[in-house]
Amino acid sequence: MKLAYVFLISIKNRIIKFKIEMNNKTVFSRIFIIVLVLSTTFFSCQNETTETPASEKLTIVTTTGMIGDAVLNIVGDHAEVSSLMGPGVDPHLYKVTQSDIKKLLNADVIFYNGLHLEGKMGEVLDQMAERKPVIAIYKGLAKTQLRATSEFQGNYDPHIWFSVQIWTDVVRFIGESLTEIDQIHASFYQVNTAKQVEELNALHAWTTEQINSITEKQRVLITAHDAFGYFGREYGMEVKGLQGLSTAAEYGLKDVITMVDFITDNKIKAVFVESSVSDRSIKAVMEGCKDKGHNLVIGGTLFSDAMGAKNKPEGTYVGMVKYNVSTIVEALK
Repeated sequence: MKLAYVFLISIKNRIIKFKIEMNNKTVFSRIFIIVLVLSTTFFSCQNETTETPASEKLTIVTTTGMIGDAVLNIVGDHAEVSSLMGPGVDPHLYKVTQSDIKKLLNADVIFYNGLHLEGKMGEVLDQMAERKPVIAIYKGLAKTQLRATSEFQGNYDPHIWFSVQIWTDVVRFIGESLTEIDQIHASFYQVNTAKQVEELNALHAWTTEQINSITEKQRVLITAHDAFGYFGREYGMEVKGLQGLSTAAEYGLKDVITMVDFITDNKIKAVFVESSVSDRSIKAVMEGCKDKGHNLVIGGTLFSDAMGAKNKPEGTYVGMVKYNVSTIVEALK
């Protein structure tokens, strides 16, 4: 039975591709009828089997590891999932490689963040959308959930994963999208989506409790670039970054001086570096604080635009959030 299901998925995905590429509805209808007859015959003739051939699985490509983690938790072993951007990769500055193009061309479905996070990949993804399902996960959110900024007028902060509540809605959206694409495994995807939502609800409650253990005066998160805006808004922390929303933004001496004055005036204990961003700007701030007689330390390295290594807890979304929160609390409490 499972082999028959996989066969139907394969046929369905080919139909989706044909439908996008063909303008002649009559021809498409005829192909659909032929395929339906063939698939019914195939289904009725198959004996039950326990394994799904890897060659018949959906191939799903995501841009970031956070999205890849969410998709993998939903599809389990019913799809092959890969992410283009691994640990330590800055999506703002990422350039598409030839191997990336090959992966995108071979994918049945593509998930990406959107809101200009992927920067220069935008045009490539737009071209892919003419051939297959290419889904921007932010479209599962209401505009009121997005964080508007003065930096990019008319656009929003792309770092939506730093609010666990918002990410929960993203996971629901991904689950709904996959259910529509692969209806044969819909119930499986729905169960896994519900499990992931439950886990994220618990994570949100834990994060709230942990951040509330920091005194209000010390709830200030200073990093290299403004990636933690959603985190600050959700959990009541003031967030400051030397660079803007994108690491492509420049910072200057005036920015460093302003930050040094803020830190010394408010007696901030620690600042944080990011795994995917150079620590040069933070070190400049530390030197400035030292010159003013303020003992500032690096509170730790936070995962901002990329998760940790796959073989470590920080290589999952939940593990990454727990690591970041624990690091922040330990340094500022």
